[in-house]
Amino acid sequence: MTAVSFLAFLGVFLAIGISSARRAEGTRKDYYLASQSVPPALVGLSAVATNNSGYMFIGVIGYTYATGLPAIWLMLGWILGDFLASMFIHHKIAMATSKTGTLSFSGLLSTWHGTNFALFCRVGAIVSIMFLGAYSAAQLAAGGKALHVLFGWPEATGAIIGSVIVLVYCIAGGIRASIWTDAAQSIVMLFAMALLFITGIQGLGGLEGTWAKMEAVPGFTNWFPPDLLLPGFSGMLLFVVGWMFAGFSVVGQPHIMVRFMALDNPKNIVRARAYYYGFFTIFYFFANGVGMMSRIYLPHLSSLDPELALPTIALELLPPLAVGMILAGIFAATMSTADSLILSCSAALTHDLFPKVFKSTKMVKIGTLAVTLLALAIALNQTQSVFSLVILSWSVMASAFAPLLLVYALRGHPNEFLSLSMMIAGVATALIWRQFGLQEAIYEGMPGILAGLAVFVIGEPIRRAVTVTSLTPQEETVREQSSD
Repeated sequence: MTAVSFLAFLGVFLAIGISSARRAEGTRKDYYLASQSVPPALVGLSAVATNNSGYMFIGVIGYTYATGLPAIWLMLGWILGDFLASMFIHHKIAMATSKTGTLSFSGLLSTWHGTNFALFCRVGAIVSIMFLGAYSAAQLAAGGKALHVLFGWPEATGAIIGSVIVLVYCIAGGIRASIWTDAAQSIVMLFAMALLFITGIQGLGGLEGTWAKMEAVPGFTNWFPPDLLLPGFSGMLLFVVGWMFAGFSVVGQPHIMVRFMALDNPKNIVRARAYYYGFFTIFYFFANGVGMMSRIYLPHLSSLDPELALPTIALELLPPLAVGMILAGIFAATMSTADSLILSCSAALTHDLFPKVFKSTKMVKIGTLAVTLLALAIALNQTQSVFSLVILSWSVMASAFAPLLLVYALRGHPNEFLSLSMMIAGVATALIWRQFGLQEAIYEGMPGILAGLAVFVIGEPIRRAVTVTSLTPQEETVREQSSD
């Protein structure tokens, strides 16, 4: 019955995505941005579903299973940082997209002020393909884990099936197929997670019984996260600030920001954000609760794979119909996010790196096929957990693009050399931070973003001084008059 329910719900999600083909216009803009016609409700629900995906269903619940109550500080920091960034960046992204007419995230940043930073665009595209490819591989791996729990299939089989589904989405309707599927599975998964949360608490004797059992697990209900860089409250505060940078990093993720780029009208950004944060907060609460309860119901997973907590506890507590719904939701979410990531990689490949080669929509889809095969190859050979692989890719993308976006939002005008230097410094710092294992104490995106901003703070006065000394007297007069 569980398998039948899974296939039925998955079929519904697939049908929703494929049906988007009826709205396809056959243009590159429609393929990558849905012709900038997406209403705010769909933008908000799709953005939060893409943000959550396999990371939330598999990674965060597995992390909460292993960590316990301190995982709430990750949630608090993440949502707060995400919200602060959205207050002054999301609207500007929507406005800049309408103004520049670009189809890719790197292309948007390279033409933000009407200039054309061609080298920056190409380097940004290469970074996107490398790390969004790894990110999409993590989504395929997460889908493989879900099918492994349900059917006992090898995880590689699930990853292969997922890559085929991703191609179906892409061929059917591009980004619109992903957005429609995201919205549907968001609603279904919120209901399913609430049901699982309530059922789990009832099975443990209510809130008091649940808390008593959690307290019996050593360190599980401590307020402070483990392995802090500093002891006590100072260390916890630094931990939260680090994860605020992780939330802030959302603005550096092309597969999420493309939703806001596809918004039908920049004036609707407030409504889109209301859907986004309302759903995000409620769902994250249920995810943390389910992760903690999983430790009580499934203590044996601590020596196996905590990232199997959600599908396994669903099998333990819920009837077959609900289990199939949850597993179909997990699988559809990971696949639609993988689809978004692969489309962002495809945009970088076809729009930013080789626009003359990939002119037609048919050639664009061939580019998407190549990126999908790359992601599948990584998924079949990767050894890191979904959580680790996602955080690595997330932090690198944030370090590459978030500093420049922040500077743009504050009306900065760095030239191409300075913009490129900011990106390189951010990425290098994040990778070095992880190489030394410091990400256990502080999320590596924090020093990466700060490094990029530091390059701007140091480099911008130098750039201005060099620019002034190189001006002719006539140009200096014009510059002074324009300043006045």
